[in-house]
Amino acid sequence: MQSDAQRLLRDSSREVLEPLVPAGYVIKGSGGQGAGAHVPWIAVFNPDETTKAQHGMYVVYLFRADMQVVYLSLEQGVTELVDLHGRTKAREILASQALAIRANMPTLQSYLAQISLGVRENLPLDYEAGNIGALEYSVSNLPSAQQLADDLDQMLLLYENALEVRDALRIKMPNTILTTKPELQIPTPGAEFKPKSSEDYVQNLKEQQLVKSRSHEKVVEQYGEFLMSKGLKPNTKVHPRDLTATHDEQEWLIEVKVVRKGNAGQATREAIAQLLMYRDFIYGPDTDVRVLAVFSEAIGELYASFLEKYGIGSVWKTPAGWAASPSAVAADMVG
Repeated sequence: MQSDAQRLLRDSSREVLEPLVPAGYVIKGSGGQGAGAHVPWIAVFNPDETTKAQHGMYVVYLFRADMQVVYLSLEQGVTELVDLHGRTKAREILASQALAIRANMPTLQSYLAQISLGVRENLPLDYEAGNIGALEYSVSNLPSAQQLADDLDQMLLLYENALEVRDALRIKMPNTILTTKPELQIPTPGAEFKPKSSEDYVQNLKEQQLVKSRSHEKVVEQYGEFLMSKGLKPNTKVHPRDLTATHDEQEWLIEVKVVRKGNAGQATREAIAQLLMYRDFIYGPDTDVRVLAVFSEAIGELYASFLEKYGIGSVWKTPAGWAASPSAVAADMVG
């Protein structure tokens, strides 16, 4: 457990993968607990679905026991089902769920329906049963870093689509989709907003409650930490706003949006509506507050230019860090 490979897996997986995925995802690597695992893994979780490999759906790199092959897999957690139904039945449920999801997602047909992890141990066999679709890489003949990044981008898009398909099947085929879906725990009105925890919370705007997701809070946290690294002091206790910051004596009103399944248009519409409303209703029409929209991934030049037209700067996550529209670059709101 203290080998160089184990330390690399634990310490570097987040540093290596986090720049390559949209903001808001959670990344974890594991080579076992207490003793080394036959099949080490590095997973990418949508925190609105799960942050643990034991439950829900996630994307994961699974290293075959002989370390000659690594799979990029759309996986299902098994521990919860084992606890509820026993291991044999749990694997049957996982396989049935995977088959149902694949049957309703034509884009998964080019991905491997079965993987082989090379060892007859419980967890590796569970992973094999839970696989929905996978890509196989030979360690001795890996594709380029760019191809690996492109494959991960596509798998994360399939992940978001698969979550919707699974939830639709849960209604249509309740005897097939048996993985539980945790209920969103909404605090009572007046609960304190704690952004650093990335937990769900509620904002109260007069008589309306606005539920913020874990992935949204993760983006707030990541961009807030970036601003702090530049010497700014972001403020999150400003609901219903996501974030404010002061830079060179100029106050910034910041709205954060998670781009769902590449739908930059919807995220842009939501951002512009909230920013303009908050600017006018909270600050007043004659204020000199600057407005900034922060996105979990790139929104494209068309939408960035559209926001600029209305005086709204934009920032988005890239593999190199944070990028921005001209007004945000000029104001030094990116690195």
